[in-house]
Amino acid sequence: MLKFIFMVFTMTLFSGSWVGVQLSLFLASFLFGLFSLSTFSNFQFGYGLGLDWIGYILILLSIWIMALVVNASEAVKSRGLHVNLFLVVNLLLLLSLMMTFSCLDYLLFYICFESSLIPTMILILGWGYQPERLQAGVYMLFYTLFASLPLLISFISLYNMGGTVIMGLGSIPSLSPSLLLIWYVCSVMAFVVKLPMYLVHLWLPKAHVEAPVAGSMILAGVLLKLGGYGLIRVSPLFCSVGVMYSWVWVGLSLVGSVIVSLICMRQSDMKSLIAYSSVAHMGLVLIGLMLFSWWGLCGAVVVMVGHGLCSSGLFCLANMSYERLGSRSLFISKGLLNLMPTLAMWWFALSAGNMAAPPTLNLLGEISLIVGVLTWSGMSGFMVAMLSFFSAAYTLYLFSLSQHGKYFSSVFSCSAGEVREYLVLMLHWLPLNILILVGYIMVV
Repeated sequence: MLKFIFMVFTMTLFSGSWVGVQLSLFLASFLFGLFSLSTFSNFQFGYGLGLDWIGYILILLSIWIMALVVNASEAVKSRGLHVNLFLVVNLLLLLSLMMTFSCLDYLLFYICFESSLIPTMILILGWGYQPERLQAGVYMLFYTLFASLPLLISFISLYNMGGTVIMGLGSIPSLSPSLLLIWYVCSVMAFVVKLPMYLVHLWLPKAHVEAPVAGSMILAGVLLKLGGYGLIRVSPLFCSVGVMYSWVWVGLSLVGSVIVSLICMRQSDMKSLIAYSSVAHMGLVLIGLMLFSWWGLCGAVVVMVGHGLCSSGLFCLANMSYERLGSRSLFISKGLLNLMPTLAMWWFALSAGNMAAPPTLNLLGEISLIVGVLTWSGMSGFMVAMLSFFSAAYTLYLFSLSQHGKYFSSVFSCSAGEVREYLVLMLHWLPLNILILVGYIMVV
């Protein structure tokens, strides 16, 4: 693991070559993918770093998405918008993500978890499109920092009372139920905001809409998974109180995901619609993690990976339309089938993945989550059915409104697109549909 961290750090020192960084990231993902999941189980690498199967999957996803981010951000290179700084910021973000997913120490995990906020802020403020990016950055900063300080106090209290902050060794002492509940809420809220859960999700649509394509892809692909990963690491400390109050999280996530799905049906901005759909999908992840069951955990991890690939590809598609039309409005971009007929197939393929159609990885994850929720409570099946229905509804709304209808211009000129764009889309879609063949490794 240390050799891969050193490899990414070395890329930041030699960031003058755009093609070199791209090839190095693809090479790193290929070499990291050669590690077999059966060869280690929470294997320690030294200096407080280690890896289990969840960290392995998310680090591989991070390197892969970052390679696609650099490939999709060709406009930054062509316009000469501080190219070297752009590559350095993205590589530092990747480095912080790799450290976060391989930490075995809660305090080091907190430092790496919060350090990913700084490169993301620089991406939004430095390469965003609209003046509103300042407001989006402030929203993101204050939402995250407001919930992160109680988490730091929680980890310090864990060290004072338990004598260690090493994952798997720390334990919560016997406390009164009310004090234990406060401690639990302080420890969980930072990850719930990062996920984000309904009611604390307002920073996400603003950040997505104002961010460049690199910021949107890395936000949807990996950064939202930090919340789920943090819950996986912290929840074992609070098993008793977590099981007791799981109905609160599950109920709020089910109702909130249905409400957000209805909000998606009222959106006119492509990126805003995809961002709100991310909130609905991350609500499913929160439900699976709060069930404290094997079905819920495996389903949540699979949905995180599937959503990371699918949502990142959709943001990439929305950016391709924006570069040609100069607008993200669904009412202006009607009839894209006439303008870009070859991209319509990729819109359909990734939209099918967003609604968990077979044979995508999202289908496997949502089936696992549905089984877990129905096992936990049969009464929740109605809300899960509504959530699945509205998920298909707003995805079809996005596809049909953007691809069909009368194009706003009277000139019907076909735009074939670039080979680089099709390569990026194919590298999103292929793992999304191939990984279901090895999905039994995570579920069985």
